[in-house]
Amino acid sequence: MFRAITYAVKEAFQQIGANKGRFVVCLLTITAMLLILGFVFIIIVNVGMVTEEAKTQFDTIQIYMLETPDESLSEEEAAKAMEGLTEDIMTILAAVPEVKEVEFISKDQAMTEFKVKWGDNAYLLEGLPENPLPNSVRVKVHQLEDADLIAEMAADFEGVEDIKYYQSTVQQILHITDFIKKGALIVVAVLIVISIVVVVGTVRLAVEASKREIRIMKFIGATNWFVRGPFLVQGILIGFFAAILSCAVMGVIYQKLTELLAQTAFLMFSVNLVPVPFLVENFLIIFAALGISVGAVGSIISMRRFLKA
Repeated sequence: MFRAITYAVKEAFQQIGANKGRFVVCLLTITAMLLILGFVFIIIVNVGMVTEEAKTQFDTIQIYMLETPDESLSEEEAAKAMEGLTEDIMTILAAVPEVKEVEFISKDQAMTEFKVKWGDNAYLLEGLPENPLPNSVRVKVHQLEDADLIAEMAADFEGVEDIKYYQSTVQQILHITDFIKKGALIVVAVLIVISIVVVVGTVRLAVEASKREIRIMKFIGATNWFVRGPFLVQGILIGFFAAILSCAVMGVIYQKLTELLAQTAFLMFSVNLVPVPFLVENFLIIFAALGISVGAVGSIISMRRFLKA
């Protein structure tokens, strides 16, 4: 067994060395396929993160309170008036059956949460002359369908400045995510078929060039798998090298993309992009599995056809 494996690996490298042109074409084709899949994967993962973040806010309604209900009031009077209005609002909402939880969020607590979201960029908030965030009431509902009702009810309360509600945004994101996933499946299927066809063609040429040797091996009693070995290893090597190459290229590209788009993504969606190390590690596993599988399947298909095994 060990001798057969050693022979297969040795012959595979010899065939690759003797047919560098075909090997490079096949390698670049699978690499291109994996790179496109990588971009699709990046889009799906990051859109998925945005969707999940939006879902966590989908059942939450943020009711922002005014600083004062009456400009003629002193600062102390305004604070007391707003405290009373806020307590009334929370009492009313807590009694609504559709409401799961009601929580008061002070402006200081809101700033603390905001700094946590900003992560390493939180130091940028230290230079603010004062806290610009308002006090608010955070309301969670039992069913997502009830959020509209609560938002409409909150809009009629006195002392409410604004209501933050993400329903339409989340629905749009969900539609986009569903479209991207379906499109990605089609792209993946097409690219895999194309890559297998290329591998089949490459191995087919190698088989044609080695017909004489194959006949001799079969004549002296070599088994089908012994004959298949070098071609199967060749396909696996093509897929493996393509995986390594595409992973390296994708890692560099994604690093540049995160440097350019990370801040914009956070400001627009309040989420960070998937970390580069995490994505590269997963790329390596996925690309290796997919590249090797494509190379092996392409080789097997070609050999079944031409060796009649």
